[in-house]
Amino acid sequence: MADLAAPGTAPHTAVDPANWTCPAPLRDQPVVVMGHGGGGALSAELIEQVFAPAYGNPTLAALTDSAVFRLGGARLAFSTDSYVVRPLFFPGGSLGDLAVNGTVNDLAMSGARPAYLSTAFVLEEGVELAVVERIARALGTAAEAAGVVVATGDTKVVESGHGDGVYVTTAGVGLVPDGVDIRPQRARPGDAVIVSGPIGLHGVAVMSVREGLEFGVEITSDTAPLAGLVAAMLEVTKDIHVLRDPTRGGLGASLNEIARASGTGVRLRDRAVPVPEEVANACGFLGLDPLYVANEGRLVAFVPPEHAEAVLAAMRAHPQGTGAALIGECVADHPGMVVVATGLGGTRVVDLPLGEQLPRIC
Repeated sequence: MADLAAPGTAPHTAVDPANWTCPAPLRDQPVVVMGHGGGGALSAELIEQVFAPAYGNPTLAALTDSAVFRLGGARLAFSTDSYVVRPLFFPGGSLGDLAVNGTVNDLAMSGARPAYLSTAFVLEEGVELAVVERIARALGTAAEAAGVVVATGDTKVVESGHGDGVYVTTAGVGLVPDGVDIRPQRARPGDAVIVSGPIGLHGVAVMSVREGLEFGVEITSDTAPLAGLVAAMLEVTKDIHVLRDPTRGGLGASLNEIARASGTGVRLRDRAVPVPEEVANACGFLGLDPLYVANEGRLVAFVPPEHAEAVLAAMRAHPQGTGAALIGECVADHPGMVVVATGLGGTRVVDLPLGEQLPRIC
């Protein structure tokens, strides 16, 4: 067997590992790539290295789904998000539904009662007005269903070829009840980890239409407003530690963010995570992990163990939580990491994804 040689050296030449060089890491990107918008490690680096230093303030530093602050004696939650999903319409929803539900849910993850939204449309020259009207009507219907008012907005048009039909940005504001303190840093060992229903439906629904795939059954997005579900949970106890809606990057990314923010570990039970059969089959066919597939109408909660059963019962009694399940617990072991106990008695690490398996899902 020939001796190994470093690149550029003759065979049988002594190798000095100190002279080896490696290519630049994958994440050392001089330009923006799609993964920067995927909700994984690249997104986190973009925020930490570019935006946080540029804006630098204590309110932003919390890096939660919505900012919580006091203004004129009121405790408010404030959030903004842009929606660039392709296709614009998919089974169970549309760009208009997402633009409302996504922002309403970000507010609800702070325990807030959403009240008002703003909306900004960026339209590409040439898009059919019937399409714009359909999205606007869907947005209005979703706002009414969520109990929020679209109070202000803006419209811009860009030249043909400089957009993708329609983009929508919404911002929202809501009131946070007294005594509610929900944020990822509050996760504690012993907390029960509860998910509000089956995961992976939205990402697979969008992908099936975009790519023209058929799986023998229509998979419908779970997009829905969650503020009512959160209110029902808070009626049981205000001492809910963490709420997060696992959108980009799915449940796996959300749990990693919570684990790292709180300095705790998370241990899941593989068979307890509710993955619909059709999602499991689609992911198996495509080589995807359902834990990383986006959701738009689900939440994950970290609840003190003494309240877990009562909160779970309240969730199951609500239309948006009928499929709620206890899937694991927060632990002192392996801080900052998420692991899954498999059905074979082993464990596997659920790491923070680099980007996103399915781009453009919201």
